[in-house]
Amino acid sequence: MKKAPSRLWIIIPCYNEETVLPITCELFLNELKDLIQKKKITDDSRILFVNDGSRDTTWEIITELAKKDPHYIGISQSRNRGHQNAVLAGLMEAKDKADITISIDCDGQDDIAAMEEMVDEYHNGYEVVYGVRNKRKTDTFFKRFTAESFYKVLKSMGAEVVFNHADYRLISARVLKEFAEFKEVNLFLRGMIPLVGFKSTSVYYERHERMAGESHYPLSKMLALAFDGITSLSVKPIQMIMMFGCFVAVLSFIGVLWAVISAFLGSTVPGWTSMTCIICFVSGIQLISLGIIGNYIGKIYMEVKHRPRYIISERTWEQDK
Repeated sequence: MKKAPSRLWIIIPCYNEETVLPITCELFLNELKDLIQKKKITDDSRILFVNDGSRDTTWEIITELAKKDPHYIGISQSRNRGHQNAVLAGLMEAKDKADITISIDCDGQDDIAAMEEMVDEYHNGYEVVYGVRNKRKTDTFFKRFTAESFYKVLKSMGAEVVFNHADYRLISARVLKEFAEFKEVNLFLRGMIPLVGFKSTSVYYERHERMAGESHYPLSKMLALAFDGITSLSVKPIQMIMMFGCFVAVLSFIGVLWAVISAFLGSTVPGWTSMTCIICFVSGIQLISLGIIGNYIGKIYMEVKHRPRYIISERTWEQDK
């Protein structure tokens, strides 16, 4: 049986987007109105901009948009908390107000037209619909290679991720209510949403160039996100350290036997170079191992504090009161 029109909230995290937001806001509104006209969603559907502590005029633009059209609404975090927390803040804001949500970045790179197919899949009975890139023609070879390698590494470590999927997805209110029970401070949404379960599918689209402004995800942030994803979803790095430690221990034991036998045979020769290489090798392994273990301990430290993952300081609809 075909579902009745659903109340959709489009969740758009924004950080210093004063250049691109005036361009893409109209595209989001046009798509929303088109879906309303086709009676796939209700007229009280909304576009929710989440200001992630921007230092430019992003929040001022959002408040003006809210005055211009009731379909635009916005919330502002008290400070910058990062992309994942901004998406989460929007999802939790929409949890009890919308039937479905679609999260998408503000830069216009993700194909906005794919939203209609996502909504159709929801009406076909799917609770989660992942937006998946079918091509990476706009990426450099280095970015394409590292991105695809990242997904493969996550898979190999047991993390449930959808290949070439970022944070463009549809989630039903039913799934969001269950996802709200996940209390992690260290967020990696593209790996956490599949853990909730429920019936899911994928919609494929071609990613475009950023419409304006500069990317807020340089290589350093991409690497940090990748490392957070691995350490938030898998304990295999620690298991690998243990196995490698056992391997080094076996080599060391063989080395000790060789040294003792050589001493008995009287063929020992002072070797500064070999000793230095061994010390440096073992010391390097120890430091790397301690660093990985320390990262896990740091995550535990942050989790046990139970600090709020986001704090909303302003809402556009409260300004009108």
